[in-house]
Amino acid sequence: MGMSASLAALVKQAQQRGGIDAMPQQHFIGGQWCESADGGRLPIEDPGTGRPFIEVAAGGAEDIDRAVRAAQAAFRGALAQLIPAERGRLLLRAAQLIRARAEPLAVAETLSSGKRLSESLGDVAGAARTFEYYAGACDKLHGETLPLGPRHFGRTVWEPVGVAAQIVPWNYPLSTAARGVAPALAAGNAVVLKPADPTPLTALMLAALLHEAGWPAGAFNVVAGTGAAAGAPLVAHGGVDHITFTGSLATGQAVMRAAATHVTRLVLELGGKSPVIVLADADLELAVEQVLGAIFENAGQICSAGSRLVIARALHEPFLERLCARARAITLAHGLRDEGMGPLISQVQQARADGFVQRARLRGVAVRCGGRPATDPATGAGWFYEPTVLDALAPDDECVQHEIFGPVLAVQVFDGELEEAAALANGTRYALAAGVFTRDLSAAERLARAVDAGQVFVNEYFAGGIELPFGGNRGSGFGREKGMEALRSYSKLKGVAGRL
Repeated sequence: MGMSASLAALVKQAQQRGGIDAMPQQHFIGGQWCESADGGRLPIEDPGTGRPFIEVAAGGAEDIDRAVRAAQAAFRGALAQLIPAERGRLLLRAAQLIRARAEPLAVAETLSSGKRLSESLGDVAGAARTFEYYAGACDKLHGETLPLGPRHFGRTVWEPVGVAAQIVPWNYPLSTAARGVAPALAAGNAVVLKPADPTPLTALMLAALLHEAGWPAGAFNVVAGTGAAAGAPLVAHGGVDHITFTGSLATGQAVMRAAATHVTRLVLELGGKSPVIVLADADLELAVEQVLGAIFENAGQICSAGSRLVIARALHEPFLERLCARARAITLAHGLRDEGMGPLISQVQQARADGFVQRARLRGVAVRCGGRPATDPATGAGWFYEPTVLDALAPDDECVQHEIFGPVLAVQVFDGELEEAAALANGTRYALAAGVFTRDLSAAERLARAVDAGQVFVNEYFAGGIELPFGGNRGSGFGREKGMEALRSYSKLKGVAGRL
């Protein structure tokens, strides 16, 4: 990737100092930067080196309460006075500022999450596009008139929910924040965001940009901290009217239990074990390229990653030969060098991925490539894992049934019938995404209907964009983000009727 002089200077600064100047270290509550009530601090580690490089405020229940109260005041006050068109102008200004500050945002994202710099730049561009999209949607969320007869009137109106809590994961810190914050603000809500423990920096930087864009104090608040200390009080707070949580199935179940106390609305985007179905007539080179990206982008740390390859037996061996040759050629490097594949988020995640692979070896599973923890060859540091392919797994194998959240592809083989492919695809508790590769669009449509998933990609994994609603079914959660559907997620519908 060719770098601008300014980006190269930021990368050099980060490599020499371990950080850059633009990274906030405090909570943002009620339009002000502030320390934690108890003075707590949270070290942030660079997954590419395995070392901490900055500390931020570590929030708790008192900080969460302050943030929720600030959001309530903004919702009842300044936000209530903003007409939809003005909210749109503020969101558009935020999009422009994100684009203008793309380079420091991307460097901060890479330092804390480990992903390659070009991936981070893509995430920043996607975040800007998200704010831009909802800027144009603010004044287009409208109700309907109802035909109740000549003596009555009836209409519906969408109203903001109130205070929207956002619990954001570490794998896509900025883009996941954007896809929740932008529609929540567009619909007229105030937001309290709790970023993931390892990756709070770009959420805090986003707070500064939204403030600069002109959003009223309290409209957007960020409290950094751990899930136990800050996340749990947020989802249990009686002043929260809506919760959007993205994360693991187990934590999502805990969030549901907490939300039940106050009957708080929920959107849950949980785990995935998404199948990529490759039929015998598929374009081989295209499918190989797409499967590589589906599982090895961001080191496989994507909830909707194509982590299962469901492939026709006739194509199985030539496909795996090409796939594994390409996988072996992927280099491992610190994200700032923007080569090959970056690290996993933590040593714990590295050990988790390796545990799945080593147990598979003991069961006699063929490890076609990879299968070992690694470090950055240039430094001997960091939490890396080799791109790995596990071949011909049984439907009940734990590597098929469980989300590994790393660069490990589970291969399942079928004999050619669409019904068998769909049954394998539907054979886990998850139903987040799926891919289909075939030249036969009739077969693709039949599989798109047969596979239980929130979104199905045909001949291009991760197709679509902010316009396509995103979310899962069954163990992958419920509710939808992105698209116009997200505006309705952050709104409540009121019916008005009467006699003339």
